Amino acid sequence: MDNNNKATILAVDDTPTNIEVVKGVLAEDYLVQAALNATVAFKIIEKRKPDLILLDIMMPDIDGYQVCKQLKACAETRDIPVIFLTAKSQEVDETKGLALGAVDYITKPISPAILKERVKNHLLLKASKDQLFQQNEMLEKKVLERTQRLNDLQDVVMVAMGALAESRDPETGNHIRRTQKYVETLARELALLDKYQAYLQPSVISAMAKSAPLHDIGKVGIADCILLKPGSLTHDEFEEMKNHAVYGYDAICAAEGSLHYADNFLVFAKEIAYSHHEKWDGSGYPQGLSGEDIPLSARIMAIADVYDALISERVYKPAFSHETSVGMIWEGRGSHFDPILVDVFIANADKFRDIAETYRDVLSD
Repeated sequence: MDNNNKATILAVDDTPTNIEVVKGVLAEDYLVQAALNATVAFKIIEKRKPDLILLDIMMPDIDGYQVCKQLKACAETRDIPVIFLTAKSQEVDETKGLALGAVDYITKPISPAILKERVKNHLLLKASKDQLFQQNEMLEKKVLERTQRLNDLQDVVMVAMGALAESRDPETGNHIRRTQKYVETLARELALLDKYQAYLQPSVISAMAKSAPLHDIGKVGIADCILLKPGSLTHDEFEEMKNHAVYGYDAICAAEGSLHYADNFLVFAKEIAYSHHEKWDGSGYPQGLSGEDIPLSARIMAIADVYDALISERVYKPAFSHETSVGMIWEGRGSHFDPILVDVFIANADKFRDIAETYRDVLSD
């Protein structure tokens, strides 16, 4: 067999005669390296990690037990199989060696046949473990890739569903993309506060942002004569328009029921669709919730949605400037909006303006 394809055995023993015996037994099948003390052994291992180590216990500088302990304490060498090859034949000696992490314990004088078989078996076992480890790494990589693809697909589906609802109102343009970014930005900044640090973990923020496109999914249930009406709505028409929060909530509940388990992004989607029109002072709809009874995700969405509506042109209003829109959000502090969220919004208003500019609507001629 070509030496390049042979497994490498490192024999560590302070007696040259013992080294020669090992070489005589194993050299035909393996590349055998030798070290007469632990210091030399570690230098050899540093240059080229062997596939297996045959280790004497009684050596003058560092004994075999200590060598094995150091090998097993290091991430780079802990997986190298160590076989003690020693004259110490007491049960307590063997027990100590195995407890330190050695895979086998052979007493001198050695039997060539036994040494060859045990070395072969432990190398085969090590090769099997390495192969299994590589397979596990490949599987983990594939699982991560598949999970990412599913997450990407989930994102696309959420945006597509939201866009379906918004498509019935052609003036909304990039409203979905902007509000999604607003929600993510506001949640990230809130996470810096002690009050929300424990709750707003990255996975929660991601789920909230992923859910944001569904905030007005219930509009698909509103008649065109109301949804697309260019003028003011009558009292009855407005009451029907408010039902879009209920329609959206019911639709997401139905979708969630088909999964037979709760998923964060659907939980937040329900909260956002149902409650983002609630107001801090209790004057919102559909339930008239107030204060922190309104889910946090919905309170965040409320600011994102209203800010975007203010800066955007509609058939019933012109687009307000960023400064005017920020001022109107401030005026709603403590009445329409959560005061703490408004403060964070104001402190990061420039980020909202940048998002609005990046995803601004392109007006057709």
